[in-house]
Amino acid sequence: MPKPLPIRIVLGTWDRLRDDAYLVRHEVFVVEQAVPVEVELDDDDSLSVHAVAYGPDNVPVATGRLLPDGHIGRMAVRKSARGTGVGGQVLDALITQGHGDGHRMLLLHAQTHARGFYEAHGFTAEGEEFIEAGIAHVAMTRALGN
Repeated sequence: MPKPLPIRIVLGTWDRLRDDAYLVRHEVFVVEQAVPVEVELDDDDSLSVHAVAYGPDNVPVATGRLLPDGHIGRMAVRKSARGTGVGGQVLDALITQGHGDGHRMLLLHAQTHARGFYEAHGFTAEGEEFIEAGIAHVAMTRALGN
């Protein structure tokens, strides 16, 4: 198992973080998972708060976004950083942002292989599996306290 990376997480707008967030997302979704670019990029990017994690060499290693409706999405970790805890740190930053924004409930569509990861962060699966961008997913929610 890779050892934990010393990372820095930056939250911001798409305008600010586009290049670094897209670098990670393109590598994971488009190259590894064969998601079409026109599906991976959408109009929600400009509306969302983005989180980008930077490794010790200041290279982006993970990303995710929080939409105004409390939906977390586009969670991606580069292969070299998987298993280091960086994905959980990005998710925690987005959960904290959602709480600060006043959301009472967060939701996401988890790829089914990542269900346990999200469950470990307090999310609960809701309903049946479904296909999104050609990949099996499950809807998950997490209630936030006051």
